[in-house]
Amino acid sequence: MAACTVTAVFTLSNAPTPLYVLWRNEWHFSSGTLTVIFAVYIAGLIGTLLVAGRIADRYGRGVVLVPGLLLAVVSSGLFLFARDVMWLLGARLLAGMAVGAAVTGGMATVVDLAPTRSRHTASLLASAAMVFGAGLGPLTAGLLARRINRPQVWIFAVMTAVTVVGSILALLLPLSRPEPAPRSRWRLPSPPLGHRRHVAWGIATFAPGITATSFFLSLGPSVLRDALGIADPFLAGVIACTMFLTATGVQFALARLPTRTHLLLSSASAITGMTMLGLVVTALPSIVVLVAAALLAGCAQGLGQLAGLTLIATGIPAARRAESNAALNIASYIPAAVLPVATGSLADATSLPPAVLAFAAVVGLAALVALIVVRTDTSGRRIVGGELMTMPGPIDETSGYFREKERKTQPWNM
Repeated sequence: MAACTVTAVFTLSNAPTPLYVLWRNEWHFSSGTLTVIFAVYIAGLIGTLLVAGRIADRYGRGVVLVPGLLLAVVSSGLFLFARDVMWLLGARLLAGMAVGAAVTGGMATVVDLAPTRSRHTASLLASAAMVFGAGLGPLTAGLLARRINRPQVWIFAVMTAVTVVGSILALLLPLSRPEPAPRSRWRLPSPPLGHRRHVAWGIATFAPGITATSFFLSLGPSVLRDALGIADPFLAGVIACTMFLTATGVQFALARLPTRTHLLLSSASAITGMTMLGLVVTALPSIVVLVAAALLAGCAQGLGQLAGLTLIATGIPAARRAESNAALNIASYIPAAVLPVATGSLADATSLPPAVLAFAAVVGLAALVALIVVRTDTSGRRIVGGELMTMPGPIDETSGYFREKERKTQPWNM
């Protein structure tokens, strides 16, 4: 039930994707404006993450999760009645705030409600709930956009119903307050000192992946229309949905692999996907290549997200778990906001192909650096009880490690 609240919020978050081309044609705004609309969503998300994690850890998950679901309901209403770009900006801002609440309070709740021995499975469920909702939204919207002349009302009536149901589920959850952390002044969200390197590995792989999927959500329809001559909102929705369904499926398919392998495969997927995206706007303007690039972006996000959440779920105490989730997402979503906006502005100043090529080069290079650094930094390490640590070495139960006699190890090396 907790996972369903996360799915409800993320279903709304990407539902507008198939309608951007229709809104651009109707309201006559540029690619740069389109990416600003997306960036406002990221701004709302990051602004919420800056405070929501510590609030959820100190006062309980419900204090963050329930208001977040209510903001999602209001956002759906604004989309429902939107008449110009300003309505979209307001709706996207509130949607971003709702998502910020979901990735702190909601995803921490999924882990909190699971037995201790099942936290790895719970982190998989939380991650899958996020990306499944992110894919379900554009698929539903794209299907309605193809069948209905003016689909906006129907799409966001459905989204309003989904978020209302999510709000009811959030109210019914057995939410308990975790053991409070010691009082301190406000600070940027961060994991405990002994776990910062592990969360940094998650950021290094998750950030390129989610930046790539952010591109396909914001500028993917523009690439379809301008580079391939396809202005079909349903196809845009299908590509976005398939991308996130791939992000979901790859997590379940590869769940038994070591976390280190998830990290490295995430970076490799991002590198390959960005190479194919560059080919789409240069040598191979093909829908098949574009879809392949989107699917690889989904793999990169899904595996990077799973690795990051697993490291947090299995190694960080409940009193700092939501804050650590916030830190992971803030560091990852910042480039996911900045780079698509910069790409849209560059496309307006020059043209779409060189802007997309520059984006692909930057993200691909970042993923390559992450691949090299994470592979080098984790060489000779093992997984102990789902957590990453140097072997051999003492196990400190108070810091979240399992006792020596309870450990189950797998070799890190691929």
